[in-house]
Amino acid sequence: MAAVAATMAGLLALTACGGDGGTPQSPQADAKKKVEVFSWWTGPGEADGLKAMREIFQKQNAGLEFFDAAVAGGSGDKARALLTTKLQAQTPPDTFQGHAGAELQGYIKAGQLEPLNFLYDELKLKEAFPQQLVDQISVQGQIYSVPVNVHRSNVMWFSPAVLKEAGVAEVPKTIPDFVAALEKVKQKGKIPLSIGSEWTMVHLLESVLLGSLGTDAYNKLWTAGSDWSGPAMTKALNDFKTILSYAGDPADDWQPAAKQVADGQAAFNIMGDWAYGYFHNPPDGGLGKTSKTDFDWAPSPGTAGTFMWLSDSFTLPKGAPNRDGAVAWLKVAAGKEGQDAFNPKKGSIPARKDADTALYTDYLADALKDWGSDELAGSIQHGVVVNDAWRVSINEAVGVFHGDKDVAAFQTALAEAAKNSGQ
Repeated sequence: MAAVAATMAGLLALTACGGDGGTPQSPQADAKKKVEVFSWWTGPGEADGLKAMREIFQKQNAGLEFFDAAVAGGSGDKARALLTTKLQAQTPPDTFQGHAGAELQGYIKAGQLEPLNFLYDELKLKEAFPQQLVDQISVQGQIYSVPVNVHRSNVMWFSPAVLKEAGVAEVPKTIPDFVAALEKVKQKGKIPLSIGSEWTMVHLLESVLLGSLGTDAYNKLWTAGSDWSGPAMTKALNDFKTILSYAGDPADDWQPAAKQVADGQAAFNIMGDWAYGYFHNPPDGGLGKTSKTDFDWAPSPGTAGTFMWLSDSFTLPKGAPNRDGAVAWLKVAAGKEGQDAFNPKKGSIPARKDADTALYTDYLADALKDWGSDELAGSIQHGVVVNDAWRVSINEAVGVFHGDKDVAAFQTALAEAAKNSGQ
């Protein structure tokens, strides 16, 4: 318990400075004016997108002061741990980032969020957002978050130069082709597949499950009576084991792992399309790399025609110290100007249907097209198909598997996690 307390104390110290690295300040010092916006956007690309939205918010709300309470850490695991502590202590931020979908279920069941139907009605958001997205974020007719974007999880980033050097003539489209390409790169002495911290392995797992099982079978995993113990799952987990065997040493997080591809040290990295903002943005907010030369992309093997989606969204906690300020922020996050300022820098596409498509070029143009035409599958790691407790169980099982490589034990652990999920 002492270790947990020390970790929580460290996280609290992080947010005391906000996301700008400035001097400590209290978000409650002037509750009528400050608006505490809690997120995990601190890295290149995502922090730039948040800054762009922040500038719009300040321009539209001269009497309010944006307080950046961002917590570093890819995928938001550290941020969610701290958020749980704040909510349980009844000291919520004014608004917090959460992945649209099952991730929000725990907050909803605990009565910690206000429904936002009033805002959807005022801003006509049901007409502004695609119906498929509104359906995914609705719970018994109530909507509890405002999506600011749509991300694609199942993206395979690769180095054209490394593939050419290894003699990989065609970008792999199937899992067997992917394994063959990984082997060729290994023979040339380069890193076949870069990975980061444990959550990036769960991110890899979801793409392998989708590619091995197929879209229908993958989507059935999140329904009552799903089959986690059958031979198709065994094959998928063996595919994961084979692919993971080609991974390099884990990097600290997703950025240094992705950078290995952009720098020509590694051939492949399976990561969401926020990596595009990191690769593409100028050096003051990214790597300043060139598309199709320093890096390229394709759907992760076996998943072409399916868009594995997630969406960053913002909520309205019950008891928000500055409720009016939070609603003002939600209006920026939901609006066309805010989304068009944010998403090109973040490496995502807008949740709105009326965005300025001229702003979404290169990879982002591909993502816009595929979002409108592909089948959909929800992300595991990023909160669409599993609640937080189930996701934590999957993360723990992947961590154990990364050490022992025991497929049978891994499959049993995943089946048990599904059984205990309350789905």
